[in-house]
Amino acid sequence: MWPIIKITYREMISKRIFTITILMSLAFLVLFGVATWFVGREIAESSIGNASDFQMSKAFFSTQLLGMGLYFGSFITALLAILSSVGSISSEVDSHQIDTWLARAMPRRTYLLGKFFGLSSLLAIYAALMFLGLIGINQWVGGGMVAAQLGAGQIVSALGYFVLLPVILACVSLLLSSFTTTVTGGITLIILYGIGFIGGFVEQLGSLLEQQTLVNIGIVSSLLFPTDSLFRQVTVSLFETVDNPLSFAAQGIFGTTSPPSQAMIVYTFLYGLAALLLAMRIFQKRDV
Repeated sequence: MWPIIKITYREMISKRIFTITILMSLAFLVLFGVATWFVGREIAESSIGNASDFQMSKAFFSTQLLGMGLYFGSFITALLAILSSVGSISSEVDSHQIDTWLARAMPRRTYLLGKFFGLSSLLAIYAALMFLGLIGINQWVGGGMVAAQLGAGQIVSALGYFVLLPVILACVSLLLSSFTTTVTGGITLIILYGIGFIGGFVEQLGSLLEQQTLVNIGIVSSLLFPTDSLFRQVTVSLFETVDNPLSFAAQGIFGTTSPPSQAMIVYTFLYGLAALLLAMRIFQKRDV
């Protein structure tokens, strides 16, 4: 299995999409840092002589700014996971590169698990660096102006959910790649991610407007593809103040006015595990 993991590392790192994503991620972090610095400076200048306004602006923008950074950071991470893993099996079947490995009497289950551990571990490292980079910028660049008040336990808990997102996407990618072409699998996964993405907005909007129908639509979309619930749990774990009107965790459709239940988090984990097991079963029977 270890040779497959190493080959997966090399293949993923050598892809142009990986290089482009790294460069764009650095640009995103720089932009986030510049925005954080300017917001902090504006708050400091506008609140001179008005302590109450200063505290209110700080409480609002510290969580809002970090939360929006994490939202778009999770979006970038998801795109990297989709584009880098959706062709991991199908492309090698089409090019017959997989014949070299299967000719060595390697079990197909071992081959697929090697792909999974290689993809998920590298994506998890990327997600962790993205998350910690955003947290670091918020804490150091934001300084005393827009730095959110975060404890070590909150950061570790939120990091775990943030890292789980690309792992779940890798599981579903391998499932699609085990029986479809790369293009078909990519389009399908992007559509599924979009359903979960929009469904999350709809659910939060329904909760904000107290419209149960919209909330139910969001719940159904989350059951179909539950990745958006992971981000919602990230904000809840990080800020731990859903009932605080100044917290990002309670702010509109970008926030989490309707936090996911523990049952939903367990369902998300089982969703990814089921996708991986089904991928092994289908790939075992596939004619290559």
